[in-house]
Amino acid sequence: MTDKKDIKVVILAGGFGTRIAEESQFKPKPMIEIGEKPILWHIMKFYSSYGFNDFIILGGYKQYIIKEFFADYFLHNADVSFDLANNSMQVLDGHAESWKVAVIDTGLYTQTGGRVKRIKKYIGDKPFMLTYGDGLCDVNLDELLKFHEAHKKIMTITMIGVAQQKGVISCDASGKINSFREKANEDGVVINGGFMVCEPELFDYLKDDSTILEQEPMQSLVNKGELMGYLHNGFWQCMDTQREKEKLEKLWASGSAPWKIWG
Repeated sequence: MTDKKDIKVVILAGGFGTRIAEESQFKPKPMIEIGEKPILWHIMKFYSSYGFNDFIILGGYKQYIIKEFFADYFLHNADVSFDLANNSMQVLDGHAESWKVAVIDTGLYTQTGGRVKRIKKYIGDKPFMLTYGDGLCDVNLDELLKFHEAHKKIMTITMIGVAQQKGVISCDASGKINSFREKANEDGVVINGGFMVCEPELFDYLKDDSTILEQEPMQSLVNKGELMGYLHNGFWQCMDTQREKEKLEKLWASGSAPWKIWG
């Protein structure tokens, strides 16, 4: 298996989040908080629990808020004291994450594929993780990566067996995806839940800022037999609406949030 230190985790965090406008009018959706921490932080903690600590965050809408969060990380996550007379700050008690974080402004109106295309120069020749900045799950990332490396295809997506407003998938017993399309009202089948693993060859399928990852690029991969699906039967939840945010809040407050696998 590829050394985890060589694998970057790319998180799509640039959209407008219009379906949860109650809060996204003030901040990017990935910065909306679950238990007083941005959902982006929860996603990163989950990946970090598996040893993936090198992150590239694809910003767009109000991306400066994401940059400010990491620039002032200790202010958000530690006890500090201020010596105003000497204009100094001391961190009294705080945990330093083992993260490297790059926040890239990928444009205000850039589509998902276009955002990924813009960070090609940062990826190199290693596989990379890719996910959305508004979804949580408890998929085993080690098993996901092992599955991806075993089939030697360009892209693996995590398939979730629920009915949602996401891309709908049809695949065979090996996980080879035979079709990928937008949802219909009667759908109750597996969907794309994010938590993807990609080879650098994916960039060959991404044209420009107008490219929507979930449309032509994925369909082209399907046509060439290069898109695989890893079926996850455990917890998964996106945060498209205020109701879904409240569901995640309740899970976190209960102390039994399935994605919290860190100590």
